[in-house]
Amino acid sequence: MRTDPIRGFLSIFSSNLVRLLLGIAITPILVRVLGTANYGDYAFILSILGVSMILVNAGITDGLRKFVAEDRDRAGWADAVYGFYVQTGTILAGIAALGFVAANLAGVTESLLGPVFVPYLYLLAGVIVVRQGENIVRSSLMGKGLEHLSEPLWALQKLLFGIFGISLAYVGYDVSGVVAGHLIAGAIVLVVGTYLLSFHYDIRAAFRPKRVHVPRRELLTFNAHSVMLILLTASLYHVDIILLQWFVGSEATGLYKAALIVAEFLWFVPFALQMVLLHSASELWAKEETARISEIAARVARYTLFFTVLVATGIAALAEPFVGLYFGDEFTPAVLPLWLLLPGALGFAIARPIFAIGQGAGMLQPLILATAAAALLNLGLNLVLIPPYGMAGAAVATSIGYASMLGFHVVAARSIGYNPVADLRLFRVGSTVSVSAVVIGGLAMATGPSLVSLVVVPPVGFVVYTVLGLRLRAVDPAELIGLAERLPDSIRPRCIRLIQYVG
Repeated sequence: MRTDPIRGFLSIFSSNLVRLLLGIAITPILVRVLGTANYGDYAFILSILGVSMILVNAGITDGLRKFVAEDRDRAGWADAVYGFYVQTGTILAGIAALGFVAANLAGVTESLLGPVFVPYLYLLAGVIVVRQGENIVRSSLMGKGLEHLSEPLWALQKLLFGIFGISLAYVGYDVSGVVAGHLIAGAIVLVVGTYLLSFHYDIRAAFRPKRVHVPRRELLTFNAHSVMLILLTASLYHVDIILLQWFVGSEATGLYKAALIVAEFLWFVPFALQMVLLHSASELWAKEETARISEIAARVARYTLFFTVLVATGIAALAEPFVGLYFGDEFTPAVLPLWLLLPGALGFAIARPIFAIGQGAGMLQPLILATAAAALLNLGLNLVLIPPYGMAGAAVATSIGYASMLGFHVVAARSIGYNPVADLRLFRVGSTVSVSAVVIGGLAMATGPSLVSLVVVPPVGFVVYTVLGLRLRAVDPAELIGLAERLPDSIRPRCIRLIQYVG
């Protein structure tokens, strides 16, 4: 039975929106509890965790979503795939956790990073094990199109982290308390998620001989390529943080991390599309529905461009008052790197769903080459620009690296067999942006860098941009009506009438 990509997207989008709102609430409290330097250390720990989880996960989450979705009707297939990946994931997480403990006991952590990082890495060992279990549960549910179960768990994890992480940091455990918050929240979600999973999978399949043949070589080959792809992609997120910590120090890293957090607001919709498109596209590729794939890719790229340009325009106009109010006045220097990051973050936002469709095809070599080119460009520019220019250099280098992902992955997509930029309608989108930017920028200047601008500009800008976009046909009203028809009965008629009126 085919998954419903619209329902999957709405589930993932809703979860990401909740996590975004929780993050908006949690981050300023966390920043103020930790202080700039401790927040920089915490950002560095998150980068270590992010890079480590790529190697530990080893493409397991992508593999679960892809292979369960492809063969969901074969008796016992999903349980066999689940069991294979649970065994593989447990071994890898155990090795990584023991590696962190061994590095502490051997004095490697203290000599390279300093004694303050030793307790952080002990906690990080536990976080890695729990995070691996969370990822397996979530991806197993998503592989069967059960995003309405997996995504509330993802939002719950963020809420629990906020409660435990902030509480422990506030009572004096600082960064150790925040990392412990990740561990506690993850453990709770893992238990709840495993219980939900037991209704859809045979959990015992992970601990007994396989009743259905699993093509281990095919799965492991996909995983190996996925690891390379994800590791290269993640280097775009973490190289700048790690090099800034190395060359400049904790305070600048904390400021720059704040700029990154705001720039990454552009990704919450593209990320939802990326998550749902991998397993949805896998089904279409398996059925050789290439025309449908090209149509979806082109429409998704246009929707992503249309939405993220609006968000980027709003962030650029409101950067100064938002950063000052959200993080505190001491984070005002983060405004400049934020402005520099936005163009690249926009390009990367459009690229994210594009390469998810390519992943669904299983043809990862073009994607790896495209991402490697962007990653090498990003690394080289960061090495050159950070020592003389600090945060600004990191922002310029990373922005160029992010933007290059779009160009490289459009080329990769065409080599795979689909064209994601066939219907971008750049003139119509550009006209919408040009007029809206005058309104948004003018209103932001008129209200000044104050709370008033944060309250007034976003809704006015959204209305102006949306009306212009529909009137100029950057997005066709008929397309939105088609999407609105999939909404719940309680809101469907009003949404359709509103679209018809505006369009």
